[in-house]
Amino acid sequence: MKPSRMKPPAAPGASPMRATLMARSLRLGALALTAAWLLAGCSKPPATPPAASTAAAPAYAAVARGKIDIEGGLLSLSMPREGTLAKVSVHEGDRVKQGQLLAMLDTEPARLAVDAAQAALQQSQAQLKLIAIRQAAARQRAQRLQAAVAADAGDGQSADDARELAAQLDAEEAAGRAAISMATQKLAEARYELKQRSLLAPFDAEVVRVMAQPGASVSPSSGPLFTLLPDKPRIVRAELNESFVGVIHPGMHAEVVSNSDNQSAHWSAHVLRIGAIYGPATLDNDPQVRANARTVECVLAFDQPQHLRIGQRVVVRFAASAPPKD
Repeated sequence: MKPSRMKPPAAPGASPMRATLMARSLRLGALALTAAWLLAGCSKPPATPPAASTAAAPAYAAVARGKIDIEGGLLSLSMPREGTLAKVSVHEGDRVKQGQLLAMLDTEPARLAVDAAQAALQQSQAQLKLIAIRQAAARQRAQRLQAAVAADAGDGQSADDARELAAQLDAEEAAGRAAISMATQKLAEARYELKQRSLLAPFDAEVVRVMAQPGASVSPSSGPLFTLLPDKPRIVRAELNESFVGVIHPGMHAEVVSNSDNQSAHWSAHVLRIGAIYGPATLDNDPQVRANARTVECVLAFDQPQHLRIGQRVVVRFAASAPPKD
């Protein structure tokens, strides 16, 4: 008889079910460890951003909203005298030169006044010539009578009367010269009034708006008849927030960008001056910001002449730079 093999005794508290669970747990752990190792071997290390891209990012000392303008702004012109428009010589979009006629009133009353003043001046000049003739004769007679009296050949009273007449004519000559001066002044006033009935362009400009038609009755208080855009360099009026006032100075370089969808439109400029008065923000779209923000006007000039439209909204980016040296 073969001796029977004895099975080793089971561990205390162990059971077949528990052994099966432990084996399954070990297999799952091995699979998880293998998968983690494979993923770690296949994945690439995260790429670090290049330092050059960070360095290339532009740095600005300040950013402000602005608009295109010209020194002095648009010019509104009205007729300097009251009357009826007889002629309008320009239209919207025309370019005019300095001294070019824009409009003219009915000039007949002013021309009549000039003619009357001219006639009065001519009359005064004729009277002065007549006085000069009488004066020369009176002086000659007075001299002759005075010589006769000196030679005991004439009447002393007649000599005195002749001298008195000569003196009287001298006074009339002075009055005649004063009359001529007054007539000359009245003629100049009449010519000035005639000139005031014509509206001329004060400088080279573009006619932006015309509110006048021949036959209309106008006066200085009836409002502007023409709006002109002078031929002057464009500038930028930016609203600089009070927190940036200390870092912006005249001569500082800036970039002007169109405040539209076309962000590629940009122009180089520099700061001309910074205002000395705080005021509310007017260019911001947020009503709450406009009510609470305090800004200072900053005026910039373009480095190259531009022909942007007046009133165009822009964004001004002030380049970071060292403060000016004293």
